[in-house]
Amino acid sequence: MTTGSQPVLVLGAGINGCAIARELLLNGVAVWLVDASDIACGATSGSSRLIHGGLRYLEYGEFDLVKESLAERTRLLRLAPQFVRPLRLWIPAATRFGGTLASVGRFFGWQWWPWKSATRGRGVMLIRAGLAMYDTYARQSTLPAHQVCPVDVPDAPSVDNQKYRWLCAYSDGQVVFPERLAVALIEDAQRLSQEKGLEFRVHTYCQATLRGDTVELGLSGDAHAGTAVGTLQPAAIVNATGAWVDETLTRLDVPAERLMGGTKGSHLFSAKPELRDALADQGIYAEAEDGRPIFITPLADTVLIGTTDVPIQGSPSNVQTSDAERDYLIDSVNAILPSVRLSLDDVDFHTSAVRPLPYVPATSPGAITRRHKLVENNAAAIPLLSVVGGKLTTMRALAELTTEAVLKQLGREVQANSQQRVFPGGEDYPPDTSALASTHHGIAERTGFSQASVAAAWRLHGTRTEAILATASDTTLLDGTELPVALAKWSIQNEWTTCLADLVERRLMLLYHQRLTTKCLKRLAELLAARGLLGTTDAASAAATEAARLSDRYGKHVV
Repeated sequence: MTTGSQPVLVLGAGINGCAIARELLLNGVAVWLVDASDIACGATSGSSRLIHGGLRYLEYGEFDLVKESLAERTRLLRLAPQFVRPLRLWIPAATRFGGTLASVGRFFGWQWWPWKSATRGRGVMLIRAGLAMYDTYARQSTLPAHQVCPVDVPDAPSVDNQKYRWLCAYSDGQVVFPERLAVALIEDAQRLSQEKGLEFRVHTYCQATLRGDTVELGLSGDAHAGTAVGTLQPAAIVNATGAWVDETLTRLDVPAERLMGGTKGSHLFSAKPELRDALADQGIYAEAEDGRPIFITPLADTVLIGTTDVPIQGSPSNVQTSDAERDYLIDSVNAILPSVRLSLDDVDFHTSAVRPLPYVPATSPGAITRRHKLVENNAAAIPLLSVVGGKLTTMRALAELTTEAVLKQLGREVQANSQQRVFPGGEDYPPDTSALASTHHGIAERTGFSQASVAAAWRLHGTRTEAILATASDTTLLDGTELPVALAKWSIQNEWTTCLADLVERRLMLLYHQRLTTKCLKRLAELLAARGLLGTTDAASAAATEAARLSDRYGKHVV
């Protein structure tokens, strides 16, 4: 079977779906990318934003997953430097040998092992051994090796020196805005479609219905649900809807056993100065009182605190951070950094999402594998693959695996892969901070924008910043931010933006601004209205609706 002019339908525009779309186009396959919501609206935007090998996977013997993740970490640091940065993480240890017996039980999977579920903190010797193995697996890494220090070492995070005796440091990667990484993947897919003369469509806020070998697309959401968008006879379908994989199969009327067993993960974000100062622009990877891993990491102008690991029942849509989760995360920070005295009043906003983990009955959430796999659904009239599991770090490797499987179904060979393909905005990236500052200065002089505005735009677009700002007819800024209005206009025109929530939460990343104003929201709504994207809604009403959404979903206060 060959595709002819038939595209492959990729359902789900999270980080995995976007990566798969790009990989298919790289191999000469036309693609329709469809999501029931917006780009990167689920687990991608609710992740811990780490590009890492998975240090704790070593305890479960998942060495191949660690190796793959570390290789992908190295690639992303090189191929997407505008989004992915090195991050030094510190693990505090209170004992010398704590947790060793529990770790043995987890490694061998002994169900009867009496210490397997022990929550006593991991000791410095166990952490040192894990980090040594971690460094060994990261053979081509350019990041510094691990080190073990006394708790009072200079320039380290200020953890509780009455509780902890050692600090163990190692390096991983952090993607500040994974939403922007997903958009960049789609932009690259569009480039490829133009270069190769292939069809590529992106349909957000659409749902698919399968009737025989034909897919019908209709708008989702309350206002226009069911409104026809188009029909397609795809060569194959890739179900990359993450935690919604089972719901998607049900909607397609394809019988299948349960595949997904995701858990909810919530994060808090705080800009409290004492918290930022305590981190010294580095991260902490510690254990809460119940033994769960806790990350406290600097992120843009705030600090990320997470995560929880809560089993859920029912649909993953609209999960919320509970009061219990907020208390748990705040208590965990204060147990590690008591001098910060974090309180609920210090939390700027919170996020919650469901991890796309495989269904494993009667297993603790932390023990469920983070590896990915593909499941063929032979009951469908056309080739249908469902993506189960996966994580932010390995999205490119997952896309490569999925593309190979799709091409096999279509009777075609793999032509290329993205192992050396730079993300848009990562080309000719400045080699160090001095060169970066010089680049920002030059762009500011040539475009008329301040260096602060150039830096704000650079975080979203990398080396494409000058080309975008050069189209501006004025240097007006969005109220309360350093972001140019011209950048918002460009995003509306070029980044598949359909509503105010897309623009605020996943394109301009205004959710992370400390003083997001109603005036700013209204200006953005006016820009959307000028493009005919608000319908009959006026700008003031749209701004009020988005402010209410930010409060209800994220606890974000708009001034």
